[in-house]
Amino acid sequence: MNLSSLDPKLLAAIGAVVAYLIGSLSFAVIVSRLFGLADPRSYGSGNPGATNVLRSGNKAAAILTLLFDALKGYFPVVIAQHLGLDTVTITAVGLGAFIGHLWPVFFKFEGGKGVATAAGVLLGFAPALGGLVLLVWLGMAVVFRYSSLAALTASIAAPIIQLQGWGFSAMTVGVIVMSALLIWRHEANIRKLLAGQESKLGQKAAPPAGQ
Repeated sequence: MNLSSLDPKLLAAIGAVVAYLIGSLSFAVIVSRLFGLADPRSYGSGNPGATNVLRSGNKAAAILTLLFDALKGYFPVVIAQHLGLDTVTITAVGLGAFIGHLWPVFFKFEGGKGVATAAGVLLGFAPALGGLVLLVWLGMAVVFRYSSLAALTASIAAPIIQLQGWGFSAMTVGVIVMSALLIWRHEANIRKLLAGQESKLGQKAAPPAGQ
């Protein structure tokens, strides 16, 4: 099948749906089950992501979750690029994978905040872009030990870095949308940070109230 013969809008829609399904694989839950750990949605922040899996005390499970969550954002974008698809379609693919992580169809739409998947998408868009944003995250995480604060700072930095380094394009819009959703998904963390109640990286946490 010649992809270039398809309507660009249809191609972008198909790419986004396929990427969404890939993004819907909640590796925090999958890896936790393989390791015999509790469902990450049942303890700590209740967020199915690598940071919360780390609160279980199992570093290997957290690392694998981080890796696979990033790869499910990275590979769909890179594959779209290798297929020679246009920037709009590549951006739609990246957003599809990211949104799949936030609202996974296979896990009752109970997804994570999307930090690792967004990093994978950015690395797919441009390795230098993803690398610079990861450096921002790493610097904040090392200094302050708050994953949420590092993610918020990186979310703000991402569209600025993309715009300065690569200029305005459909990809810029995609990065802005991801950053806005990341910040929105961290609303509870922002409140905890302001109240001085946010858990630090690696800190074990009790189950949410009522569980």
